[in-house]
Amino acid sequence: MIIDSHCHLEHEPMNSNLREVIERAYNNNVKYMLSISTTNESYLRILEIVKKYKNVYGTYGIHPHETKNYKNINEEEIIKKISLSKKIIGIGETGLDFYYEKSDAVTQKRIFIEHIKAAQTLNLPLIVHTRSAEEQTYEIIKNEKKNKDFNVLIHCFTGSKEFAHKLVDLGCYISASGVVTFKNSKDLANTFLSLPNNKILVETDSPYLAPEPLRGKPNEPSHIVHTVNFLAKIKNINSESFSKITSSNFFRLFGQLN
Repeated sequence: MIIDSHCHLEHEPMNSNLREVIERAYNNNVKYMLSISTTNESYLRILEIVKKYKNVYGTYGIHPHETKNYKNINEEEIIKKISLSKKIIGIGETGLDFYYEKSDAVTQKRIFIEHIKAAQTLNLPLIVHTRSAEEQTYEIIKNEKKNKDFNVLIHCFTGSKEFAHKLVDLGCYISASGVVTFKNSKDLANTFLSLPNNKILVETDSPYLAPEPLRGKPNEPSHIVHTVNFLAKIKNINSESFSKITSSNFFRLFGQLN
């Protein structure tokens, strides 16, 4: 069994063909999918999807790129949104992205901390997006964990080996996307090779970041098998065993799914 820990099923082209997308995933042993919120609009679509499909769960959060449009969002509002469905099992994606600077750094940091507070209050995992913000992301997580511990999943990790191990030392889980399979991602592959297996999850981030040999095409959950096979190969274990490990990690982080 494989679990796609981070996809965006409400995005096109998947949303228009969702039944077929989910069937293809199931036929490729992808038994559960977690569809990740980035805006209030995407969240409303996620609520519809998780109600319709038994094996799809969701999260609520505001992507760092979008924080300029959600400057008033706070812990209370996040908690209220999550209460709308029992199938909302995580908070995010949230975090810091200073690569594109689509929202200012001060607003990103403030909204990130509001998501953290909600995660601490509800005892739900926090799904973190971080790009070109390693030091700032690490310091915020470390400092907020001192106030009250909370579980963290760093999604689509593409950072440095040093950053990865510092995060693991804080108790964070780290997710591999199709990026790790890219021919120019040897350093990233070596980073995942160095990480303890009990801290690794897998994801597609679909419809983005299709793995080799599908790079450049629209991604979907069924394509996660290429990422699993790649990681299993570099870890020198069979794909079935690696799938069990990452699924067990998912359940440890998010709890058992009905």
